[in-house]
Amino acid sequence: MPTPTLLPCDGCGQLADSAHISRRLQRLAWATRFRPLHIQALLLSGIAPTLDSDFLYAPDSLFRSEAGAILHAVQISTEGKPPEMVLAEFQKLGLMLTHLLECPLQEDVSPPQASALLEKQLPSAITRIRRSLKPRRILLISADLQPVTDKLRQSNLGCPILPSPPGVFLPTSTPEEKDLQAFRTSLMSSEHQTI
Repeated sequence: MPTPTLLPCDGCGQLADSAHISRRLQRLAWATRFRPLHIQALLLSGIAPTLDSDFLYAPDSLFRSEAGAILHAVQISTEGKPPEMVLAEFQKLGLMLTHLLECPLQEDVSPPQASALLEKQLPSAITRIRRSLKPRRILLISADLQPVTDKLRQSNLGCPILPSPPGVFLPTSTPEEKDLQAFRTSLMSSEHQTI
């Protein structure tokens, strides 16, 4: 049996086979479907979740982990609603979630290698934010971004990057009330700026 050809993935920098690339493209299609016309706040996370069911935009999302924390933070209830309705509410708020590494980490990636991948992927993510997404504000939401937050703030993205140094808004999948309140305050100030 021939060995599959591995090439660097544009979305995460990891060596990838065709199944990895297909999965990335599928996730991009899911997210694009609920992209707001004008992104009021881009929620930037570090690394995409491993399971599709934990990915916010998946059609069969269970809204657990990061997705659950985000929906709780923006006060969107998932109870008794199909995922499409939940995502439409998220979209109406002008919110978009994206990950610096658009793909989950492969099983053998160590924490130092993950940090190196984040660093390596940062320039293309900055370009995508500037040219394509063009948000009014960026909210850093995951602890995996810590190694690159200073570089993000120095990147002249043309919009505010919150929270003010140091830190991120939702450092765990079960954020403390103070983290949720700071996140909501930043979202509200973002909404008032756009009215």
